[in-house]
Amino acid sequence: MATRSLWGVAAKCIAASTAVAGGSAGATILTSDDPPATLKLWTNVPVRLFRNASTAASIVFDYEYSLMGLPDGSTEYSKMKHKVHLRSALKLQDLCFRNGGIYIKLGQHIGQLEYLVPEEYVKTMRESMLNKCPVSSYDQVCDVIKKELGGMPDEIFAKFDPAPIASASLAQVHVALLRNGQKVAVKVQHAHMTDTAAADYATVELIVNTLHRLFPNFDYRWLVAEVRESLPKELDFLVEAQNSKKCLHNFQKLSPHISDSIYVPLVYWNMSTKKLLTMEYIDGVQIDDVKGIWKMGILPYDVSRLISEAFAEMIYKHGFVHCDPHAANLIVRPSPSGKRNILGKRKPQLVLLDHGLYKELDFDTRVNYAALWKGLVFSDEKAIRENSAKLGAGDDLYALFAGILTMRPWNRVIDTSVDHLMIQGTENDRSELQMYASQYFPQISELLRRLPRVILLMLKTNDCLRSVNNVLLQGSSLDTFLIIGRVSSEAVIQAKLMKKKSLITRLIVWLEGIILRARLLGMHFGIWLLHFQKILLYRKSLGC
Repeated sequence: MATRSLWGVAAKCIAASTAVAGGSAGATILTSDDPPATLKLWTNVPVRLFRNASTAASIVFDYEYSLMGLPDGSTEYSKMKHKVHLRSALKLQDLCFRNGGIYIKLGQHIGQLEYLVPEEYVKTMRESMLNKCPVSSYDQVCDVIKKELGGMPDEIFAKFDPAPIASASLAQVHVALLRNGQKVAVKVQHAHMTDTAAADYATVELIVNTLHRLFPNFDYRWLVAEVRESLPKELDFLVEAQNSKKCLHNFQKLSPHISDSIYVPLVYWNMSTKKLLTMEYIDGVQIDDVKGIWKMGILPYDVSRLISEAFAEMIYKHGFVHCDPHAANLIVRPSPSGKRNILGKRKPQLVLLDHGLYKELDFDTRVNYAALWKGLVFSDEKAIRENSAKLGAGDDLYALFAGILTMRPWNRVIDTSVDHLMIQGTENDRSELQMYASQYFPQISELLRRLPRVILLMLKTNDCLRSVNNVLLQGSSLDTFLIIGRVSSEAVIQAKLMKKKSLITRLIVWLEGIILRARLLGMHFGIWLLHFQKILLYRKSLGC
């Protein structure tokens, strides 16, 4: 009976989605650059709809029947749930790859939601969605280049490598040489992405809405809304080029103390269009290639500090944030200045790639978010409560909001010890996080529904950065939180000084800044004491 019901839901999804998608199909075909090819793509919509709905029904069916009759909390239940999670994650992965485009973007989002979805989904999506995306054929690449630049690759470039060096959800990158011998990276949009985006979005939206009606706690409508807003911008590579230019300008103007350590590839505007982007080629290693970083004579610790500071400056001071900082979009190389640290190791330069997904924080949102993180670092319960409410979490979900931001339970968030926000990365830590995610799933869904989308993107950015730091340092770093504490405090002080006109009030704010810096110095001292204690304990364990 349940089986017939679930497959009935699948059939309804297909029928309704076909009706919804069909209305926009005619307009898309007529306005397409290649109507016959677009017509062929849209005729595949029912097939994709069936694939979507049947996968969703299959996953629900697996959970319902595999766990039926097993006592909740028992060993058998936990083992079976792990197996179902893994099977379902693989089914979802297969669906994303077979449909491509927007589905891979959604899979990448899911891979960052470790506070909301089971670990099996997070690991599966993270391992596959960043490095194993589908590749367009060379013929398709040639078609795009001919339409965008007016000639075949060998007519436009002195040399063009047919094999891509990277492929993502929306595009792939090829290495080429210009006629003047300059080596460039050419980002080519996957064929017909613009034409299929409308159909894909309509079908995903309908299925997510249907699942929400059937299972009210399953509310991912905010994720679909975010994709609807961001995808058109990501599909316009000229927007990406403008974003990269603004990002570098912000560092040079607002953060000159680290601007030499941040680089953005030069864009060749005369060879770039909405669907093709020609950029300076940069030699370096991906941020998750720890061995490669060591081989360049750079400390992973220095890279971690640079990433933390760069994104803290973007979030709390610039208000213009790169919201897709996963490992494939960050590369590192030795600083061209030749500078070295006190240990004689080469200083790193961070190169930011893929500037398609940016968010602007208005003044109030930026300052409130900075004040919230300042409160989190300094264990200030009042500041956490007040600024969480200002950002939309309400008076009842501020503790949960703080927990999602820090991945720490509330009692640790307000703990005054120096290392209160540290995550050791142990199995106990992971189990604790999964337990909270399962226990408070409805509240987490409600919180994500309440928060403005710009804050949801900050959560995604936060998760990406945490993942990168975990790879570089095999766990979280106290220095990361101290950098966040310093930069967020500076942003709050700067905002207060802008509002205060009288000399006395400005002097009070200035003194507040001095006190905050003194507290940060005290925390640094506390960190060194912790390190010293660990060294003593280690020596004692060796009998020294």
